Amino acid sequence: MSSGKLPAAIALKRVLEGALPLQPPNLWHETFRKMIVPHDGQLRFVGLASMLGGLIILLASHSHA
Repeated sequence: MSSGKLPAAIALKRVLEGALPLQPPNLWHETFRKMIVPHDGQLRFVGLASMLGGLIILLASHSHA
């Protein structure tokens, strides 16, 4: 990985995380409330979705390199 890709990846992650609170405030508050007390199945699903999303991005970035 070139030295410029890691800072770019971190910056993109921060931009995407920052976009979440820009949702309509009521939707954001309700979503955040649901995230605070997740059930076991929800935690597993979010973890799996996060891993799969990261894997897809990783594979896509390597196919364009």
